[in-house]
Amino acid sequence: MRRRLLAVLLVLMGAATLLLCLPLADAYARGRTEHLLLQRRSEAVRFADLAERMRTAADRHELSDEIERYAQLYGASVAVVDTAGGTLARAGTAPAPAPDGGTGPDSSPAADALARALTGRSTDRLPALRPWGPATVVVAEPVGRDERVSGAVLMTLPTAAARRDVTVRWSLIAVGASAAFAAAALVAFGIARWLLRPVLDLDRAVGRLTAGRLQARAVSDTGPPELRHLRRHFNTMAQALADSLGRQRDFVADASHQLRNPLATLVLQMENVEPYLAPGPGRTEHARALDEAERLEELLDGLLALARVESGTAEPCEQDAARAVRERVAAWRPVFRDAGLELTVHGLPDALGVRALPDAVGRVLDALLDNAVKFVPGGGRVEVGVRRSAAGDAVVRVADDGPGVTPDQLPLLMRRFARSPEHQNVRGSGLGLAIADEIARTSGGRLTAGANTPRGLAVELRLPPP
Repeated sequence: MRRRLLAVLLVLMGAATLLLCLPLADAYARGRTEHLLLQRRSEAVRFADLAERMRTAADRHELSDEIERYAQLYGASVAVVDTAGGTLARAGTAPAPAPDGGTGPDSSPAADALARALTGRSTDRLPALRPWGPATVVVAEPVGRDERVSGAVLMTLPTAAARRDVTVRWSLIAVGASAAFAAAALVAFGIARWLLRPVLDLDRAVGRLTAGRLQARAVSDTGPPELRHLRRHFNTMAQALADSLGRQRDFVADASHQLRNPLATLVLQMENVEPYLAPGPGRTEHARALDEAERLEELLDGLLALARVESGTAEPCEQDAARAVRERVAAWRPVFRDAGLELTVHGLPDALGVRALPDAVGRVLDALLDNAVKFVPGGGRVEVGVRRSAAGDAVVRVADDGPGVTPDQLPLLMRRFARSPEHQNVRGSGLGLAIADEIARTSGGRLTAGANTPRGLAVELRLPPP
C-alpha cells in the first residue's frame, strides 16, 4: 500500500512540476526569440533608411561598409535588393532569394520574408528558438513605405548565442524542477509513512491475533486522528475478544479438569464391581459401560489438551525438527511392530531448525502416528519424510498405504470430533488432528491432508524456519 500511495503522490507531483516548468521554459524561449527580433529589426530599419537615401556612389559605398561591418561583427548575411531582384549591396555568404520566390509550401523562409517586405510588411515574427534550432533566422525590412517601396533589406542571422541562452536557462529550470521534485518526494515519503504507520501496525496486530496471540495490540500512536481513533477501538475490540475467548477456554479447561476426578472415581468403582458380577448379559453391559467411561476420559483429556494449546501461554522457540522426528519414530516403532505395521523414515537430515511451540513436532507427529496405528490395516506401511521446502519451511510428511478417506471427507479431518462413518467404532475422541492442527497454526505453520499415491492418506506439517 505504501508503494501505491507513493507512486500516486510522485506521479501527481511530477505532473505538477512538468505543468509548471514546461510553460516557463516555453515562455522564456519565446521571450528570447522576441528579444532577438527586436534587436535585429532595429538594425534592419537603419539599413533600410540608408538604402532609401542612397543617391550617389558614395551613398552606396557607405551602405556597403555598414552592412560589411555588421556581417563581420555578428556573423550574419545582409543583402539589399530592389523590386526587380537586383542586388544593390551585399555582405556575408547567404544568397539573396528572388523576389518572386513565392509563399507556397515549398518556398524558403528567406523568400517568404522577402516577398512580405516587398509588399511593405516588416518581419513581425520568428520561429521560437530552441536549444536544437533553428540555426538561422531571417529578418526582412522594406525600403520605403506603402506604395513607395523600392526594395528590401534581407538579414540572415545566426542564433547560436540566443540558443545558448535558452539552453542555459532551460538547464537552470530543469535543475530547479529536479530539486523541487526531490524535495517533494521526500515530503511525500514522510507523509506516506506518517499515514500508513498506524495501518501497518494494525495489520501486524491483526496477523498476530489471527495466529492466536490474543495479547497482541496496535501500539502506534501516530498518523491522522481518524486512524488513532481506529487504533483505540481496535485495541478495545481485541481486549474484549481476548476476554471472551479466555473465559470460554477457561470454562472448557476447568470443566475438563473438574470432570476427570469424578470420572476416574466412577471408572475405579466400576472396575471394583466387576468381580462381583455373574457371567452373562450383565457383565457384558458392564464391560461396555466401562469402555464408554474410558472413552469419555480420553475425550476430557483431549479437550483439556486443546484448551491448553489454544490458550497461547507458550511462545514459539527454536528447535530441531530432525531430532524430534528421530526420537518419536524410535518411540513408536515397537507399537507399529506389535500392530503388524512397517514404519520407515527417509530424507532425515542431521539437523533441521524450525521455530514453533515447545515440542510441536513431537506432539503433532504423535497424533499422526497414533492415527496411522488406528486406521491402517495390518501389513500396511507408514512412511515419514523430512525435507526443507524451496520457501525455507521445514516439512514433515506422514504417508500410509491404508484405505485413506474419500475426497469429500478430506476437509473434515481437522475439525473437532469429526470422524468418517466407517470409523465410528474405532477407539478415539476425534480431537487428535484438531489438536495437531491448532499446534501447527499457533506455531506459525499449517497442517494439510491429501490423498497418497497410489492409495492411502498423506498429512504434511509445515513449520517456519528459525
